[in-house]
Amino acid sequence: MQDPNEDTEWNEILRDFGILPPKEEPKDEIEEMVLRLQKEAMVKPYEKMTLAQLKEAEDEFDEEDMRAIEIYREKRLQEWKALKIKQKFGELREISGNQYVNEVTNAEKDVSVIIHLYRSSIPMCLLVNQHLSLLARKFPETKFVKAIVNSCIQHYHDNCLPTIFVYKNGQIEGKFIGIIECGGINLKLEELEWKLAEVGAIQTDLEENPKKGIVDVMVSSIRNTSLYDDTNSSSSDNDDTK
Repeated sequence: MQDPNEDTEWNEILRDFGILPPKEEPKDEIEEMVLRLQKEAMVKPYEKMTLAQLKEAEDEFDEEDMRAIEIYREKRLQEWKALKIKQKFGELREISGNQYVNEVTNAEKDVSVIIHLYRSSIPMCLLVNQHLSLLARKFPETKFVKAIVNSCIQHYHDNCLPTIFVYKNGQIEGKFIGIIECGGINLKLEELEWKLAEVGAIQTDLEENPKKGIVDVMVSSIRNTSLYDDTNSSSSDNDDTK
């Protein structure tokens, strides 16, 4: 087949009649480079600089640039602070009772803190610690800590363990006390994640409660049992009237 971009008289005739599309003009690499450089020149140079580079180049900018730089510098500073906070967490740390106030109650502003009070002799506490350790890695912006209960509260009853408190700005935002409230002895990682997300401790990507299906089955079973009992009761009443 003949090349439609070839410079021939026949191709020119076909183009005139609209049978062939207009001839593709070869790209000018120099022109492309000039356009690219012009586009890059429109970007303020400080937008490519680090905070240290901005400090060094302050004398090279005019007053208008300096105002823009201050706004940009503040933005970069806030991003840097947010990154430092994220890098600070990412693990489940052990604390003692005398660290409770500083690490939990007086923790960083607007940072959610999850603390697990536990006893290593209780299997459910060990399971919760395993799950929290994994969640701490998944949600590094949230502070996860654990503490042996006796170091924080003396004579705390085993029936109240595991105990999970969620703090933010010195206030308790959520609490789960005892095996049942924490999710039961067969607690799954996703179920604990959902519980913590419900009280605002983390931002989960789960779309619905992982335990919803189980709850629906239980409710359905209870309803069916109730209907069965009502039917038997009615049948018995009818037999008695005969």
